[in-house]
Amino acid sequence: MNTRLRCLLIDDELPGLMYLKMLCEQIPDLEIVRTFNDPEKLIREMPSLNFDLCITDIEMPGVDGLHLAEALKDKLIIFITAYKHYAVDAFDLNAVDYITKPVKKERLEVAVEKARGRMDRKTEARNSMQANTDKGRSIVYFDTVVYIKTAAIDSRDKEILLDDGSLLLLKNINFKTLLEELPANDFCRINKKEIIALNQVSFFSHNEITLSQRGQNEKKITLSVSEIYRSDFLAKVKI
Repeated sequence: MNTRLRCLLIDDELPGLMYLKMLCEQIPDLEIVRTFNDPEKLIREMPSLNFDLCITDIEMPGVDGLHLAEALKDKLIIFITAYKHYAVDAFDLNAVDYITKPVKKERLEVAVEKARGRMDRKTEARNSMQANTDKGRSIVYFDTVVYIKTAAIDSRDKEILLDDGSLLLLKNINFKTLLEELPANDFCRINKKEIIALNQVSFFSHNEITLSQRGQNEKKITLSVSEIYRSDFLAKVKI
């Protein structure tokens, strides 16, 4: 399932930011999560943002694009700048690409395709994660997960339903951390308490998702999708 890259756009100059947003809206592979004209604000809000790619200007007051990239750690970065002399620094940070202004749509599409390739390779390379469970440190293989929900007894814990019908309790982990570990192409949060594996979706309506997995009553599992997460779910299942 080929999901769009969730993208942040940053430029301290509003005309440049709006122009970049206009170009990105014409690229089907991108989903614009937020735009910022203040990198310090992005850093403050970063813990609550779910994104794959950041397209950023380099020369900005306060925190420039190079220092911003260091703060974003493992996120994909495309730099945009009017100055060619930053190229070496950009690639030292393992940037996906480096585009000089004025930005053209065709050149931006090339950079996005590079980001897509790197994202796909990263996803393919990881097929599991390690987590603390009620049974000790365990390996969770992504292709065995049906869905993940908040544990009933302690909301800090998360319960995983596996495709063999068994349950695994993850200890003291939040959904943000889980979403960073899980392949974005294959999983989606659908409400405040649940994440599903997209390959388990049998069919869905406006408010409900039915999974192919059956519950204890032998009926297919049905979950609710809330309004705040509906657009992300629809974007993923339609691609």
